[in-house]
Amino acid sequence: MLVTVYLAIIFLLALCVGLEITARRLTPPQPAPTAVANPAFQRFQTLFLRAYLLALWADWLQGPYLYKLYRHYSFLESQIAILYVCGLASCVLFAPFAGWLPQALGRRQTCLLFCVAYSACCLTKLSRDYFVLIVGRVLGGLSTSLLSTIFEAWYVHRHVDVHDFPKEWIPSTFTKAATWNHMLAVGAGLVANLLAEWLHLGPVAPFVLAVPCLGACGWLVLTDWGREEAEGGLKEHKQTPLLGPSNATPARTSARARFWRSCQEGLRCLLSDRRVMLLGGVQALFESVLYIFVFLWTPVLDPHGPPLGLVFSCLMAASMAGSLLYRLATSTRYCLQPGHLLCLAVLMAFFSLFMLTFSTAPGQPRPNESLLAFLLLELACGLYFPAVSFLQGRVIPEEKRAGVLAWFRLPLHLLACLGLLALHGEVSGTGGGEEGSGTRHMFGGCAVMMLAALLAVVSLFTLGRNDTDLKLEGDRGEGE
Repeated sequence: MLVTVYLAIIFLLALCVGLEITARRLTPPQPAPTAVANPAFQRFQTLFLRAYLLALWADWLQGPYLYKLYRHYSFLESQIAILYVCGLASCVLFAPFAGWLPQALGRRQTCLLFCVAYSACCLTKLSRDYFVLIVGRVLGGLSTSLLSTIFEAWYVHRHVDVHDFPKEWIPSTFTKAATWNHMLAVGAGLVANLLAEWLHLGPVAPFVLAVPCLGACGWLVLTDWGREEAEGGLKEHKQTPLLGPSNATPARTSARARFWRSCQEGLRCLLSDRRVMLLGGVQALFESVLYIFVFLWTPVLDPHGPPLGLVFSCLMAASMAGSLLYRLATSTRYCLQPGHLLCLAVLMAFFSLFMLTFSTAPGQPRPNESLLAFLLLELACGLYFPAVSFLQGRVIPEEKRAGVLAWFRLPLHLLACLGLLALHGEVSGTGGGEEGSGTRHMFGGCAVMMLAALLAVVSLFTLGRNDTDLKLEGDRGEGE
């Protein structure tokens, strides 16, 4: 299996380089956008990306060895499942607060809260106490909810409301962040593997490394972002500082009212537009399967001795290849629609899960086939995320998007929690298919969920067959 992993990482990295070169050749030359020539915007973009990419790097470092760490502490798979459920449940509970906290505390202060909470989450991994680890998972759920919203919220607010840069420049920043994010994910697997296995520091080492990275991120937020706010004469944060002045209560009340209004408008939009409802169903089904996959990939492969950090890098490289394929497919050369690619992504994911129901059969596991199926699933993810992001931008009004996406995430996390709880009740072996059938049954259930997502995608595009909102226009080849 070791040789398979090394060959896979070499092939996937070469594929990514080849796809990137091809995509650049097929992209027609365009005049440099005004944003590139604007030194004030470039300084502001760099200021944001330095802190944001450090936060993403710290997050990715924790991916490869989380399950392995719990096994290293001699916990049973059913106990580990409960730890994962605690993390997902805390995401559900803290999701509303992730939208309310920036309005109550201020965006920059909430970014600092993220750094502190995630650092504490990493430090709990040094303990073997089960209750301490549960607290760590709860802190991790809070941190994940904040990471997915607060940094982007700070950037968009400063970009539009303070600097008054054109909104059309915002995608250039997040496209650059997405590109770096893929590379950071691949690199995090390699660094985690170096620390945990090649240097024999154990599975806790990547979590320890994440702490100074989060500290550096917090320092940039505290100093550079603070200087940026001071120079920009930010007014909102003067009214709602971290410790809160005497008039903080009305501000909090107003923030709470705005949050609940956003939720109500999001629910109204979700129920009034069938396209939004179907798209939410696709997201809930597809991404809940991904959460279950995050739990299962390690116990399926680890008994066969592969370097988990390198496996993680392979998975992230496959996802990068998928996003590059999306970029290539929606270019002016091929002109495929995001809806077609979303359907293809869901179909590929269904096929990979179907493969896993056979490769994890009790008594006759086939780890190489399982690895191939996992890579196919990650390739599907690379196609799925830009496609669904494009469609969300088209069918959900911008002013209601935050509320609608909050409602999307609720069934997503609940489905993942139910799946892990079902595995907790059924598991009887190592999870690798050698002694019990719990893992195989779980992959079968995930395949059924993905089939339901495929039916929702077909229904969506049957409903909007002639809907121009669901299609690319002219030479808009990226959809991101």
